[in-house]
Amino acid sequence: MIWAWSGFLLFIAVVLALDLGVFNRKAHAPSLREALFFTAGTVVMAVAFAGLVYFAYNAHWLGLGLATDAVDGLQNDGRLAAVKFLTGYVVEMSLSMDNVFVIALIFEHLKVPLMYQHRVLFWGILGALVMRGTMIGVGAQLVARYHWILLVFGAFLVFTGVRMLMSSAAEEEEEVEGWVTRWLRKHFPVTDRFHEQHFLVELNGKRFLTPLAVALVLVETTDLIFAVDSIPAIFAITADPFLVFTSNVFAILCLRSLYFGLAGLIQKFRYLKVSLALVLAIVGLKMLFASYIKTWLGEDANFWLLGVIFVVLIGGGVASWLADRGKPAAGSPS
Repeated sequence: MIWAWSGFLLFIAVVLALDLGVFNRKAHAPSLREALFFTAGTVVMAVAFAGLVYFAYNAHWLGLGLATDAVDGLQNDGRLAAVKFLTGYVVEMSLSMDNVFVIALIFEHLKVPLMYQHRVLFWGILGALVMRGTMIGVGAQLVARYHWILLVFGAFLVFTGVRMLMSSAAEEEEEVEGWVTRWLRKHFPVTDRFHEQHFLVELNGKRFLTPLAVALVLVETTDLIFAVDSIPAIFAITADPFLVFTSNVFAILCLRSLYFGLAGLIQKFRYLKVSLALVLAIVGLKMLFASYIKTWLGEDANFWLLGVIFVVLIGGGVASWLADRGKPAAGSPS
């Protein structure tokens, strides 16, 4: 099993090295076409990895799939593991979309130049991998030892879904940015202007944080807050740490690539928050009533969950499009 983890981490290290060292060696503002190209690349990698998961778990390569999954009490064969990976990938992608909007607001408020935003997002990925990896490791141990913790996670997700409907991304961003920025400025000297793509600068023999460093800390903090919601959600699907972690990583890579295309468009999806709140509630209810759902749907429960999540997200997108269809364009006579 250690070789499977080592191989995956090495693969991600190569992908990130190519990203920063080759494709984005020079600071620049990625175009929509470039963002969509890299997004398509991450989606292709995720689908290809699902195929690899299928064969690896079917043949139990490197010990994968030998342990009993604490969530459903089954051993993950190739088909079950691939479905769980893809379901986890879609769940993490959907629940992290609101995070993209919050990050866009952070960059807007701090006036981070577009050409430097990719650098913040890149280093944010590294922090997210460490934080989420730690949370997943702890969560997997809790689920394995105390199965009742899934009921706690389920109730928390339903509560979070209700709370999400009652708050806006702007309110979440203001709350996080306020106390984090105050804490940083109280404990560290911070410059008033950007110094190209540097996070630290030395002025008059003294080291200062730049506003870019403040943006990085805020991005990491918001990712941690959103992970508190999204990590428990994936434990409704599987407690296999390898499937949980890999689906999280591919979701993070995809959304970071999609950021430059999605940040401006996400405001047009007026029912996005409703869709995400429903996803959280559905996943939470699946946790709370897992035994009944398993009896009713059998081993295909995760496949049906994946389908329901797709319907909710597509339904939210279609409803947003229909709501804006008859809306007059800005500046046009009413």
